[in-house]
Amino acid sequence: MITEKTIVFIVPPRVHLLDLTGAAHIFYEAADMGAPLRLVFASPDEGEMVQSTAGLVLGRLGHFSNYTLQPGDYVFVPGLESDLLLSESFYGERSAFFEWLREAYEGGANVASVCTGAFLLAASGILDGKLCTTHWKFYRTIREMFPAIDLKENRLFTDAGRLLTSAGVASGIDLALYVLEKEYGTTLAGRVAREVVVYHRRGEGDPQLSVYLQYRNHLNGRVHRVQEHLSAHLAEKCTLSDLAEVVGTSSRNLTRLFRETTGITIGLYHEKLRAEEALRLERLGHTRDFIAEACGLSSTNQVRHLLNKYREAMA
Repeated sequence: MITEKTIVFIVPPRVHLLDLTGAAHIFYEAADMGAPLRLVFASPDEGEMVQSTAGLVLGRLGHFSNYTLQPGDYVFVPGLESDLLLSESFYGERSAFFEWLREAYEGGANVASVCTGAFLLAASGILDGKLCTTHWKFYRTIREMFPAIDLKENRLFTDAGRLLTSAGVASGIDLALYVLEKEYGTTLAGRVAREVVVYHRRGEGDPQLSVYLQYRNHLNGRVHRVQEHLSAHLAEKCTLSDLAEVVGTSSRNLTRLFRETTGITIGLYHEKLRAEEALRLERLGHTRDFIAEACGLSSTNQVRHLLNKYREAMA
């Protein structure tokens, strides 16, 4: 039985809307597609209403203390107006929230920040000695205020185990997609990315893109259906005629259409999907017999050849 994960979105005063709603919408779409996720929104203060920097008022917010997180749950902390971040009283008035955040992290929950939300993580002490990033305009400020953090500049987001931080605004969407892929696999992350029309997921330090997402920057419905079919049936043998039947065209036309749309052949795309999944399963400690079956390969020798061919390219 798959355990439901709770994601608590903290809504601080004068929150930046896209920092909050960008990541939240990614998880909403994932839940709508069947991912076992529960989204809740909580204030770090007393009171049920918060006014955003854009003037929109957000209401019916629970108090953070209403939620006891389990190992594997998530807390997302978005960015907020910069003058609050420079106020000693702002931090002093929220000591109970920072204690709750520390206890959640120490109890096994994942804690993530978007943009200047990293300041709140740093104020709680959980970022001491940990890899992190924030919006480029605030590198110097956060380093001066919290010298114990291991700040990385020019990074879209960082992953320090159960501590994740992102550079701001749109990178919160990248981080949310990264979390989805990490928790539920590339197929779901790709489906969500397509649903919200984010075709290129950027990764930590902007490394090699996920194969599933890298070739999805197009609007051709037939090619998308073929890509989804291949990903969803990776353990099965799929012939060209099978794929052509899925989208109601000829094998010859599908071959031409796929290459013109994505820039690579169906065979190479299928191989790359298998390679990425094989590498993921290897990192999780699965045997090569298991990997062969899961990736639709006929032998462990094929697994070995595939891993050797792609390991460095996809590292």
